[in-house]
Amino acid sequence: MTALKLLISCPDQKGIVYELTKFILENDGNIIDSQQHSMDDKFFMRLEVDSSNFKIDYSSLEDKFKPLADRFDMDFKFSLKKKNMAMLVSKHPHCLNDILLKHKYGVIDVDIPVIISNHPEAEEIASLYGIEFHHCPIIDKDKVAQEAKILEILQPLDIDFIVMARYMQILSEDFINQYSCNIINVHHSFLPSFKGANPYHQAYEKGVKIIGATAHYATADLDMGPIIAQDVTTVNYKDSANDYVSKGRDIEELVFSRAIKAHNEDKIIVFDNKTIVFH
Repeated sequence: MTALKLLISCPDQKGIVYELTKFILENDGNIIDSQQHSMDDKFFMRLEVDSSNFKIDYSSLEDKFKPLADRFDMDFKFSLKKKNMAMLVSKHPHCLNDILLKHKYGVIDVDIPVIISNHPEAEEIASLYGIEFHHCPIIDKDKVAQEAKILEILQPLDIDFIVMARYMQILSEDFINQYSCNIINVHHSFLPSFKGANPYHQAYEKGVKIIGATAHYATADLDMGPIIAQDVTTVNYKDSANDYVSKGRDIEELVFSRAIKAHNEDKIIVFDNKTIVFH
């Protein structure tokens, strides 16, 4: 079966679902999953279609669909091909390892052509999974040159999206704009509290009772991009600072993989710095 995915957003009005399903029927498609939501006078929908016998070739699908999209003032996106995902990492490998293991067992069905790091430690992990590795250090504090090198590596690989698997660097606005709403970051959920190094140790000293993590799209506003996934776990007086760190890493892995899976499966629509995440 060939599964075609369609995401749409437009002003809420009558007849949208009817016209969409009519378009698919008339072109010999079969809807295998449909989800929709209305909010603030906007309509959001995700369709998954068995397009094995579709009458329209994928290369001309957008042109054929455009008259319908124009009629309802739709923003839309079709997706058919398997995505290419690049991974950025620094010294903490837990999220990297978790995603690579999920990829190995088909939980996250994506191609990973490259892993890039500003430190050399992840090369061994990349080698274990047979993935190309590039060490791109920041030399003489020149982050512009380092980002240019990363972009040079990514450009020929046809990268669809990037994940920051605990990549402990702030990406420039110029870099982010080249992959708008296609860069996913993960961090602890205490922000704006407990900034900087050792946030879980800071939380331990403060005696917090809940710790969590957030996965979101990277934007020029640090850690303020549209949130994709969040979760929490409890801690108590018996937990040490190291327990806080361990539980925090578990939650980071969980929300990061959820966010990557949702993005890879075209289940996210960004709207006014929020996300509609279909399930």
